[in-house]
Amino acid sequence: MKKLLSLAALAMLAGCTTSNEPSSSVSLTPVGFDALAGWDREDFASLLPVLRQECHRLTQLPPETPLGGAETLPYGRQVGDWSGACAGLESAADAKSYLQTWFQPYEADTKAFYTGYFEPQIEASLTREGPYQTPLYGRPADLVRAKATNGQMVTGRWENGQFKPYYDRAQIDGGALAGRGLEIAWLKSPVDLFFLQIQGSGRLILPDGSQIRAGYDGKNGQPYVPLGRVLVQDNELAPSAVSMESIRAWLEAHPDRMMAMMERNPNYVFFRKDTGSLAQGATGAFGVPLTAGRSVAIDRSIVPFATPLWVETKLPDAKGQPAPWQHLVFAQDIGTDIKGAGRADLFTGWGAFAQYVAGNLHENGRMVILLPRPPADSPTP
Repeated sequence: MKKLLSLAALAMLAGCTTSNEPSSSVSLTPVGFDALAGWDREDFASLLPVLRQECHRLTQLPPETPLGGAETLPYGRQVGDWSGACAGLESAADAKSYLQTWFQPYEADTKAFYTGYFEPQIEASLTREGPYQTPLYGRPADLVRAKATNGQMVTGRWENGQFKPYYDRAQIDGGALAGRGLEIAWLKSPVDLFFLQIQGSGRLILPDGSQIRAGYDGKNGQPYVPLGRVLVQDNELAPSAVSMESIRAWLEAHPDRMMAMMERNPNYVFFRKDTGSLAQGATGAFGVPLTAGRSVAIDRSIVPFATPLWVETKLPDAKGQPAPWQHLVFAQDIGTDIKGAGRADLFTGWGAFAQYVAGNLHENGRMVILLPRPPADSPTP
């Protein structure tokens, strides 16, 4: 999904953008559960449904399916590595005992850095009318991925027998996809579209008050350029002032420069109508609905999907002050700007407070990776 949503660093090959997970490594130190600050205060009762949802997803995949993760991880990089832990979950009644039996904590030997993302709620119409003039495009049929001669996967399009980069944001804004019937909805503002693309999914509030979800369905393969970084480089915002709110405020305050500024980021995300339950979060890249405060986007070249992570950081409280936050989360999504060991993006949910927390979460902290144990190594609870 999300946010944001590339699998790895982007590079250029033969004029086309590539997306390929490089070999990565991370230094890990095994620790005991007693070394996790706040572990005994965790709400363990809320963890079993998330764990069961993950194991249900894992049982749908062949055992040899790669989950990602650095080559230096001792275990947990394939679906089959979860066989013992998922079998043990069937009879588990207590999440704390289960986790301490079937998982080994490893501390990442790097300072963690946490940000947040949320599911925006955006006014939209299924028809182009009145103020609804900004198209929300579905995935074009000519957007393809192909394997280059060096084995890397490239994203682009075929034109006259040549494989070319796909249209960038400026070209799409200029009408490159107009008239092809790709519009799944119409929004009031190109700024709303821009931030929906950053988040990777969102809830569309229709004129009659009903809601549908727009889910991530691919991107154009162009490099992702963080707009906050551009605004700092142009001396439009101070580094300490960069947030989703300040970026949006700048765009709305400069309507004559708004489109050109957003087009400095050539990356463009496409959507589909998501029929999943609105009582849950959108479906993440791992294939399970995201859970507010429990799901994170990670760098999949470092951390495997499904992996539990113990997070020690601070979150903004209702008064805007950073408050200690120590909880178990799960690697269920990926993000365009989420790269490196210790990097994670917390899904905060939907609504005004979720937006507030996500927009103001920029905190260092500690990360401990819980890897499933091989069945033969599982101790007695």
